[in-house]
Amino acid sequence: MKMRTLGADLTVSAIGLGCMGMSHAYGGQDEALSIETLRHAVEIGVTFFDTAEVYGPYTNEILVGKALKDLRDKVTIATKFGFKIAKDASGVSSMAGVDGSPENAKAVAEASLKRLGIDVIDLYYLHRPDPNVPIEESVGAMADLVKAGKVRTIGLSEVDAATLRRAHAVHPITALQSEYSLWFREVEGDILDTCRELGVGFVPFSPLGRGMLTGTLRSLDSLGANDFRRSLPRFDAENFDANLAAADVVVKLAAEKGVTPAQLALAWVLAQGDFIVPIPGTRNIKRLEENAAAADVVLTEADLDEIEAAVRPDSFVGARYGENFAKLVRR
Repeated sequence: MKMRTLGADLTVSAIGLGCMGMSHAYGGQDEALSIETLRHAVEIGVTFFDTAEVYGPYTNEILVGKALKDLRDKVTIATKFGFKIAKDASGVSSMAGVDGSPENAKAVAEASLKRLGIDVIDLYYLHRPDPNVPIEESVGAMADLVKAGKVRTIGLSEVDAATLRRAHAVHPITALQSEYSLWFREVEGDILDTCRELGVGFVPFSPLGRGMLTGTLRSLDSLGANDFRRSLPRFDAENFDANLAAADVVVKLAAEKGVTPAQLALAWVLAQGDFIVPIPGTRNIKRLEENAAAADVVLTEADLDEIEAAVRPDSFVGARYGENFAKLVRR
């Protein structure tokens, strides 16, 4: 596996693994299969694993820690804080707003360390900016955790370029995590340019368009009743067919290149800059191996021009999130 460096000195595999879907948002799966997938990822050279307190909540961190506890010296673990988590009347915990307060930053770090079973968090993100807490205060608390030896590096998720600059002035930001793929390209321009200028790594989540760029999702009927994608406008019935047609262009280009659609989509993301490390999620070992192999796919300038001409930023239709969740993204 090829390696890349986020920020000044966080060296990780060129393709990481987003762990959320193993226990959150897409229905989850058997723990033993998830552990097998996580451990196999290390065997094939993946070193970068992404989780968060809110995935589950809590259960994803526990899963990652259990799977990787004896492989700690081979992996880089990223996790996140920034949401309020509350129990409903039946005792089920779920996200209940944002909380980027210094107190929450420190409390979650302590809890995440215990759930993960590690002594230090390699990369600690603010999951979403809190409009009621200045970014300087959130980052200041994260910097305190670095000084205390509980966190190695810090990152942000889903912030605009101006917020990134303000944060970076308080403490070096190692990585910014936001959605980016042929399916969603709004970070192009100010955000990616600012990352380049400041030396901040960029970590795209959902680099496969939540499955649409893999060529395997053909019908809304294949989504489970509780699948998170059912709440997203791009998966509404009135948008799905148009988006499927746009995704099929990626399928066609991949066939011409002799790679899978997922590999073409990931190789395109990687080609946008050597400071970029995508974290596709999967619960399947075959798909894991397919995604990891994308690090070796070479796209020529002619290939990139062809893709750019065929898959435009406006090729896919529909808002990324519903109205309520969109409020959590500062852009």
